[in-house]
Amino acid sequence: MSKQVRVRFAPSPTGPLHIGGVRTALFNYLFAKKHGGIFYLRVEDTDQNRFVPGAEAYIMEALEWLGIAPSETVGKNEKFGPYRQSERKPLYKQYADQLVNSGWAYYAFDTAEVLDAHRKQHEAEGKTFIYNHHNREKLDTSLVISKEETEKRIASGEDFVIRFKTPVDETLHLHDIIRGDIKFETNLLDDKVLFKSDGMPTYHLANIVDDHLMETSHVIRGEEWLPSMPLHVLLYRAFGWEAPEFAHLPLILKPIGNGKLSKRDGDKMGFPVFPLEWKTEEGLSSGYREKGFFPEAVINFLALLGWNDGTDKELFSLEELAESFDLNRVHKAGAKFDPEKNKWFNHQYLIRQDDDTLAKAFAPIVYEKGISVDYGTLVKIVSLIKERAHFVSEFWDLADYFFVAPISYDEKASKNWKEDTPELMKQLISVLEKMEGFHSKNIEDIVKDWMAKNEIGMGKIMQPFRLSLVGALKGPHLFDIAEIIGQEETIRRIQKAIDTL
Repeated sequence: MSKQVRVRFAPSPTGPLHIGGVRTALFNYLFAKKHGGIFYLRVEDTDQNRFVPGAEAYIMEALEWLGIAPSETVGKNEKFGPYRQSERKPLYKQYADQLVNSGWAYYAFDTAEVLDAHRKQHEAEGKTFIYNHHNREKLDTSLVISKEETEKRIASGEDFVIRFKTPVDETLHLHDIIRGDIKFETNLLDDKVLFKSDGMPTYHLANIVDDHLMETSHVIRGEEWLPSMPLHVLLYRAFGWEAPEFAHLPLILKPIGNGKLSKRDGDKMGFPVFPLEWKTEEGLSSGYREKGFFPEAVINFLALLGWNDGTDKELFSLEELAESFDLNRVHKAGAKFDPEKNKWFNHQYLIRQDDDTLAKAFAPIVYEKGISVDYGTLVKIVSLIKERAHFVSEFWDLADYFFVAPISYDEKASKNWKEDTPELMKQLISVLEKMEGFHSKNIEDIVKDWMAKNEIGMGKIMQPFRLSLVGALKGPHLFDIAEIIGQEETIRRIQKAIDTL
């Protein structure tokens, strides 16, 4: 690429960061890394009515946790700072004035009541009211009143907005990296407000000015911004600036039904749609971090929502994703969100964690239950159960029998306890009592040797033996369980099963 790649994630701090926004940030991050460029974050807080305290800090923390923190942002390498739009407020008026002076924009004094009346009149006639070339010279604008009158009304403090003057009778031939060539008819576009009566720019003006001044080379954003593309390209033309390249990402769709993934879908189906937990007066929205997801797993499954590298490969490190990432391989169609697949990804990352790391995460759960256990034993237990878990939070249910003897026995499994089972279990106790070196391999060799010599079938011993230790026919290698709980406890549990069953 001829110029340095500079891409941005530009969220509005209006609440928690949706997982769709995280994917947009991720794709920008990967594109920058792939091309040795810069990924920066700009906070678009021009809409002060929707500003939510804490949202900006939440966005920063989420990106840090996910490992995709920006190179430049508020308080960090502010090469083109400030990176909060509210702090750039004095900047935008001069650019709005420049557009008015060059004939690309105009002042509009129409009140909300007048515009509402126009809309209602159009509705009554079965039409849609669009503020554009059809009517802009019939409305209360600087296009029809004199320059002196316009200046006088502005000076007197009358409310006004600055609107873009969309060209007439033009077909825009635009290119999107993901969607290819797209045509827009300017006659169907409205004259968007660029500057509001409260002295703040709208998204459209601030976005274009900042992208230009911050030397943004590519705008990679969600599909919902595709209708804004013609206005943005026209604004670049109006300023005489080179436009960046555009890429509009596909939507993330509901797991069931049609439409965009929402918080309601997560609440209904029990999965998060935010990277981190979000608390409000109304309640708590769960986050991937608090649900026990590894950040690497979240990154991996998000990367594959709407993109693949052309192979069947599913597991990628962040470095591998950056190396493989190509906007030309992003799909146009929306990507279905699959909560079960997300859990599968987390399982893949969990089983690849070293046992020591997982034991450290499991330890607080065990200690909270008032159980004292040797740390080395905890590491061994984790190594035996992790293949069956999606989350560390599931470890207790998979391993409780290592710490607490069963107080009941699975009804279905108890059918394996036959008439001759108590006698066989008593013989097994005798074998175990005489044993020296109570470790898995030795226990297995001696028990199997005893069974072979006495011509006792495997099913007659193994299932009742497991039922005695675990309370059900589940768990890892039986002799590993026996080794960990120890000789005395193994014998005690078999005796209890004999007495109970």
